[in-house]
Amino acid sequence: MTDASELAAFAALLADRTRAAMCLALLDGRAWTAGELAKHAGVARSTATEHLDRLIGGGLLSEARQGRHRYVRLADPGVAGLLEDITARLEPGLPAVRGLRAATADAALRRGRTCYDHLAGRLGVAVTDALTRDGLLDQEGGFAVTGYGVTWLIERLGVEPERLRAGRRPLARACLDWTERRPHLGGVAGARVCETFLGRGWVGRIGSGRAVKVTPSGRVALRELLALTDLD
Repeated sequence: MTDASELAAFAALLADRTRAAMCLALLDGRAWTAGELAKHAGVARSTATEHLDRLIGGGLLSEARQGRHRYVRLADPGVAGLLEDITARLEPGLPAVRGLRAATADAALRRGRTCYDHLAGRLGVAVTDALTRDGLLDQEGGFAVTGYGVTWLIERLGVEPERLRAGRRPLARACLDWTERRPHLGGVAGARVCETFLGRGWVGRIGSGRAVKVTPSGRVALRELLALTDLD
């Protein structure tokens, strides 16, 4: 049984603005260097290293070394889901006064983004709603992919059956979207949908961050597959 002190120690890992900023940046699913995260968080590299050591020691991040470089990433999809769930439960505050560039980037994230390895934002929620409407996803019976949904993933999206085996990770997971305040599809199925959309060029990344947008070919494909038309 988890001791209260252990839970408090774990929560303390995120009770620091620099460490929280690093974890949120890693929600893009990529591996970052300590230098990149230091620049992102606005701290010295030595300070970033100290924070990263704590996050790795606490099990939130994992690391890999390649030559002189040290790369870190979220430890597993469960950590990504935890971060998204916590963020979605924050009360929205008054918008800060920002420049046009920051406001544009924020709007792009709200339209569509990746949450670790699945789609989020208005795009992710729209896809989830369409899957539910068409009987591919059951949100009433515990957020599960239906038998028809599994067939659709294999036959319509071309996902290999063995790549839908959940293992320790659930096939479908309700991930509460922090901008839409409604669930989007996570889990193995969510990852395969996102992977397919990106791989086929239906969705493309905007710059090097988490924001994504539907491409012209994607608009055609999503209209045919899921009757989605309002993707702006």
